Amino acid sequence: MSRPLSYMRPAAQGFAVTLLVALAGCGLSSSRESAKPSEPVPVAPSVVPQGELRQSTVKRMVMKPASMPAPGVANDAVVGGYRVEPREQYEKLPDNPIHSVAETPVSTFSVDVDTGSYANVRRFLNQGSLPPDGAVRLEEMVNYFPYHYALPADGSPFGVTTEIAPSPWNPHTRLLRIGIKASDRAVADLAPANLVFLVDVSGSMDRREGLPLVKSTLKLLVDQLRDQDRVSLVVYAGESRVVLKPTSGREKAKIRNAIDQLSAGGSTAGASGIELAYQMARESFIDKGINRILLATDGDFNVGISDFDSLKQMATDQRKSGVSLTTLGFGVDNYNEHLMEQLADAGDGNYAYIDNLLEARKVLVGQLSSTLAVVARDVKLQVEFNPAQVSEYRLLGYENRALKREDFNNDKVDAGEIGAGHTVTALYEIVARGEKGWLDPLRYASVPKSDGTPGELAMLRVRYKPAEGGNSRLIEHPIAAAQQNDKPSDDLRFAAAVAAFAQQLKGDGRYTGAMSFKDTAQLARSARGEDPFGLRAEFVQLVELAQSLKPAP
Repeated sequence: MSRPLSYMRPAAQGFAVTLLVALAGCGLSSSRESAKPSEPVPVAPSVVPQGELRQSTVKRMVMKPASMPAPGVANDAVVGGYRVEPREQYEKLPDNPIHSVAETPVSTFSVDVDTGSYANVRRFLNQGSLPPDGAVRLEEMVNYFPYHYALPADGSPFGVTTEIAPSPWNPHTRLLRIGIKASDRAVADLAPANLVFLVDVSGSMDRREGLPLVKSTLKLLVDQLRDQDRVSLVVYAGESRVVLKPTSGREKAKIRNAIDQLSAGGSTAGASGIELAYQMARESFIDKGINRILLATDGDFNVGISDFDSLKQMATDQRKSGVSLTTLGFGVDNYNEHLMEQLADAGDGNYAYIDNLLEARKVLVGQLSSTLAVVARDVKLQVEFNPAQVSEYRLLGYENRALKREDFNNDKVDAGEIGAGHTVTALYEIVARGEKGWLDPLRYASVPKSDGTPGELAMLRVRYKPAEGGNSRLIEHPIAAAQQNDKPSDDLRFAAAVAAFAQQLKGDGRYTGAMSFKDTAQLARSARGEDPFGLRAEFVQLVELAQSLKPAP
């Protein structure tokens, strides 16, 4: 019986890849590979490796000398002195630095409700490989999971929860968890929606993980449409065109039929497709309604405007019209994750990666209100630490969401949006005054004195703009030092396990020390708590899978 390549020994993998490259060059393929399924096969988020290296995959790889790796792409395999590189693109950012409270007491960043990194990491692990560093964004992995946070109680659009507990990987530090929970809304109570499905039908989407999965995903959303909603369908390949003009949500059969007719082929003129989608959204604009484009693509733009900065600027300019942009990532091998995440950020939307139909259902059915309805815009968080209580800190994740201190009060500085029912989690690792930290003490540092608030560990400030517009508003939430809890909640312990896993996947163990994948799995398993959808149980399995894939020291 044949075995998946991911189960082979390294030497056997190298021979297999070499053989497949040779076969691809000769134009040989099996009948199994030449068959193209007309409908996607639903794939549950299991941990069984599914990533056999196929001939079609090898054809899409770039061969280059092993001494010249390209920056920002997925992990490579070296074959016969050459590096086989999938053309996936990621932004690799350094971890947030450690700050001395005496020197930098204030930390400011924009919220992030994206979850695409977790689903993408899951895809790599299920295919039998560890993800590249750039694919791992700690905050998106932590925010993938729901947590029990306080609901709004004072007329603001969200409630605030804080908790402090010992860090599981460093006996000298503590974790400060900040949780935000937006008010929820039933789909039936949402404002009328004007949605434009923008679908990439280029040749790179001609695979099971591409257009067939997109079509099944969009049909899930069609089932949720109401009579007052309107849907348009725009596609692009070598050129862009309108497949379905604005159509009432009551005409579900007509919308499904338009989706069924889509087929893939040609180059990728993504920019012209985005321009046409915004034009359609403006033509059927609903005042005081939801006006949103849902872009389904692998992000591999290669015709027309294709450079990153120009595409991002286009989304930034177009959001002023009141139309937001959500990106749904699909595909493998040539996936441009960097562009997908940043386009959603610039377009005042959110980003998700769809690796299977269960994830599609989670994003477009279970979390439809969060995906479509914004309850607060330009949400910024700022934490000021009390030097009498805290000597050092580091923010875990949010590296590409950092803001300057003065940006917090500047309403012209863009920040993240929060949808109905969204939860946002931020974790700080802190060193209490008198504990051993990461930094050597300064010889000439003055001893911090109490400023009249000795019981406060920090002050949390949240600034946001109402969804309907207007000037920003401020919420202040003092964090008491007495919140320190030696028996933390399951939610904090589980979030800590996810944060540990994200840091371990990056491989350097700089901050997690001797904590292993096994320790992380045990922590997550003991903190599962209520898990109605099995998401936390699946996480434990993914950690165990990563442990089996980790190279021997």
